[in-house]
Amino acid sequence: MKYKSVFDIIGPVMIGPSSSHTAGAARIGRVARSLFGRQPKWAAISFYGSFAKTYKGHGTDVALVGGLLDFDTSDERITRAIDIAKEAGMKIKFIEEEAITDHPNTVRVKIGDDEDEMELVGISIGGGKIEIIELNGFELKLSGHHPAILVVHNDRHGAIAAVSNVLAHEEINIGHMEVSRKEKGKMALMTIEVDQNIDANVIKKLEELPNVLQVTKIVE
Repeated sequence: MKYKSVFDIIGPVMIGPSSSHTAGAARIGRVARSLFGRQPKWAAISFYGSFAKTYKGHGTDVALVGGLLDFDTSDERITRAIDIAKEAGMKIKFIEEEAITDHPNTVRVKIGDDEDEMELVGISIGGGKIEIIELNGFELKLSGHHPAILVVHNDRHGAIAAVSNVLAHEEINIGHMEVSRKEKGKMALMTIEVDQNIDANVIKKLEELPNVLQVTKIVE
């Protein structure tokens, strides 16, 4: 495995005690916040495996809520995140699951408000690194460490090519891309990690494409 920097080995600058249980959890929460687009009014957080057994002692609960509040891993407010969230009116529920998952550090995050709700599954793979492996029932692989766009679209011929052509025309390089669908011919999800941030003009062009239903940007 290749490392880009020493921080890939020793972990990120963070509020402790654990890069996988604390920093990773904060990043999962922050990606959820970014995907939802605003601070949720409620959160139901289900911990699995090692997370379920140690989340209180390792601060996984406060870190994840800190992420939902858009706190970075080094933000000292993380230690008070649950209290801050409750003061802001956010209702929080923690669930210790007994089901066995493929990865020991797995969490399912359900968040919402009066208008919408969202559900994702994330894993903390060590050193503060994460992967989002499910979003609203779609399977995906999203690291949260690179700028990315998620494109919900009708599963039709040419939809993927049209999105790729827009990015190529704007000279945006794709680092990783996956497509997931629940059923042939229905809705599908493109997960595209890119090498640079995408501006609002590009997002607008993507949203105007035939068969594209929704475009969500995640900033690194």
